[in-house]
Amino acid sequence: MSIKEWPQSERPREKLLNKGPETLADAELLAIFIRTGLPGKSAIELARDILIDSGSLRALLNLPQNQLCLYKGIGEAKYVQFQAGLELGRRYLLEKLDHGEVINSPQASRDYLTMCLRDKPYESFYALYLDTKHRVIHHHELFRGTIDNASVPIREVVKEALKHNAAAMIVAHNHPSGVAEPSAADKSLTEALSLALGMVGIKLLDHFVVGDGEVVSFAEMGALR
Repeated sequence: MSIKEWPQSERPREKLLNKGPETLADAELLAIFIRTGLPGKSAIELARDILIDSGSLRALLNLPQNQLCLYKGIGEAKYVQFQAGLELGRRYLLEKLDHGEVINSPQASRDYLTMCLRDKPYESFYALYLDTKHRVIHHHELFRGTIDNASVPIREVVKEALKHNAAAMIVAHNHPSGVAEPSAADKSLTEALSLALGMVGIKLLDHFVVGDGEVVSFAEMGALR
């Protein structure tokens, strides 16, 4: 049966409009993007099949273009729409940071850094530079590769912080393994970085370790001076 033949209250678009997007299942949300099904299969049934085959919505959206477009019903145009949607989410979180909400809403920095780092296949060290009111001045990936004292030159981090006239910093890195538990190298790096920044009057507010479904905060652990 075509979705158009369903009761109006059960159609994904109408359900989203009447009850909100949070009420839709993953397959229903994906069906809105797919729009049309295949002969004998509705868009929602097609979406369910794709999600089962890919493993999850997140896994599906992380597929490269050539693999994603192998699924029937998903071509180049749909791939572009998915990427645009993901980028809108990143920019929405970034805009919250750019409007100085890091202190008033600490979750904003955690959410943004998680979105930036969680799905990277390599370790990435990311920095947020803050002013005296803890508003974001600048943000970027500083290093990539193995994250420890040897591969993250403390002098370079301090140099960048001074370059941006930062009064404080929040740093983060990911564990591609998916396990967010800080390693001994992570703890050593955090201590060295906090000490070096403190010597030039810059406060390290937090160091997030981003895993698959968890983010560990050194500040929440009480591991920052």
